This record gives sequence, structure tokens and C-alpha cells, in this order.
Amino acid sequence: MTDEQPMSEQPVQERVEELVQEPAPEPAAPESIAPVKKPKKPKKPKKPKKPKKPLRRGRVAAVAGSVLLVAAVLGGAGYTVVTVQDADRDPGAPSWTFPVPAPNDAKTAKTASGLAGMLVPYGTEGWTRGPDIGEFGSDASLSGPEATALRKEALRDLPRSQRRELEKRIDKQRTKGIAMRSYLSTSSGISSTLYADSGFTMSVALAQIEDKAAVKGMSTFQNEFFDALKIFRKGPEIKGYKNAKCFLPPKDKDEKLDMMVCSAYQGDVLVSATAFGAKPLNTKGVAMLLREQLDRIAEPGEAV
Repeated sequence: MTDEQPMSEQPVQERVEELVQEPAPEPAAPESIAPVKKPKKPKKPKKPKKPKKPLRRGRVAAVAGSVLLVAAVLGGAGYTVVTVQDADRDPGAPSWTFPVPAPNDAKTAKTASGLAGMLVPYGTEGWTRGPDIGEFGSDASLSGPEATALRKEALRDLPRSQRRELEKRIDKQRTKGIAMRSYLSTSSGISSTLYADSGFTMSVALAQIEDKAAVKGMSTFQNEFFDALKIFRKGPEIKGYKNAKCFLPPKDKDEKLDMMVCSAYQGDVLVSATAFGAKPLNTKGVAMLLREQLDRIAEPGEAV
């Protein structure tokens, strides 16, 4: 055997010492880390713009809708057509187109008989012919069958089952007729400066129904309905007629027109009235015409 030893047989201890003496490799330089940016504060969301007020479709139209709702529930007995759609609703120029008063208006009204004869005649205290009440014109009378058909027509938007039930009730009540007339509050209304300041229009409808309890119930329901909503202003009292009630829409500074709806009854006659005018509405004038109308029905024999 020779004295030299192969590398593989080098003592383990010597090999370990050599490895320990070898310089350790330098650690790699750490990669540069980009500074963390602070997150940007989220932008505050813009406040949504307040929707612009619709042009003049506000509270007067809401009241008109309430009147039509009541008309449907009551079966159209107080069917005074609220001609909001026919009026000029531009806030800068509230106006209607009025018919020129005919010379014989007062004479024709005074000679009217029956239910129409109870209406306040044109020419009384300066009242003249007003705008059309829907398709009926400014002065119209309907027979019992026509009035019954009109009351049922007011139910057309109700569900079928409810409509049929109310139609049966209308038949049992026996409607004798409806008379309606519209008024302008000054005798020279078209050219009068007084009209420009305080004039108004008013439509009055009389529905004569054989069932007096139904007449009382319908008027009471309408008045309690408006009172229960708590948003309508109460109109003036009608002296001598506790069952007569009037209501106006809530105050709104942007409204140029105002309106007032009234309901009352005398015996078998249901009285419905609707007035329109520039602000401030002459509510005393409306009350005066309504009282005069009730006086005419209250006279002995007038409501028979």
C-alpha cells in the first residue's frame, strides 16, 4: 500500500475545516422596493340636482284629481266637469276663452223650468255666462236616463266588480236629472278691469235623486273626504247652511291660479260647485253665489 490517500478518503474533519475557512458568498443586494403611494381619497359624490318643479301641474291639478276621484266613488252625482285640461296653465298668463254673453241669456234662464229653473239665472248680481263645462256647454240639462248614464260613465276606470256594484246602487237611487251652469263673476267680464283683479269662474251642478238619504250621504262623504286629507284649506262658511262645505288647495307661492270646491244638499237635490280664479280667489263671492243657489232650492215648491 502507498502512503498517499485518495481525495475521497480525506479525513472528514479536515474537509469540514476547509469549508468553514472558505468565505461565505455575499448575499445578493435586495431589490429596491418602490415606495407605497398613499391611496387617493375618493371624491365626494356630487349632490343630485333638485328636480325642477313641473310647470303648473301642481296643487290645483291635484285637487281636480281628488274631485274626479270623489265623483267616481259617488257615482258621478256631483259631476261638475273640472275643465283643467281646457284652461291655459302657463303661470304667466292664466286665462280662458269665454263666450260673448248673448242678449237673451237672462231671459232664457228665467224661463227655464224644472231642475234648470232652480239654477241662479244669468244677469243676477252681475253673473254672466261662463266657459263650457266639458262637452256640455255653459248651460245644460240632462233627463233622468241621461243623468243616470252620465253617473255610470264616471265609474269607467273602476274595477269591473266594483263598477257593477255601484251601477246597481245608482239604479236603486233613481236619478231624476242633472242641471249645470257656468258663470263669470262680472257682467262685463271680458273687458272689465274688475274681472282682471278679482274675477273668477264658477260651475254649479244640481243632481236631483229620489233617494234623499243617498243625497245626504254623498255630500257628507265628499266633505269628510277633503277634511280627512288634512292638506286642504277650509273655505268660508255658507251662512244658514251648515251642511255646505268648501275647500281650497294648499298654499303654493308658485301657483298663479286658485280654486275652490263646494258641496251641499237641499232635500233631494245635491249641489256641487267648482270655482277658478287668479290669486287671491274671491272666496266671499263664491260663497255668495252658492248661498243664493241654496236659497233658490230652499224656497217652497222649488225642489219638487
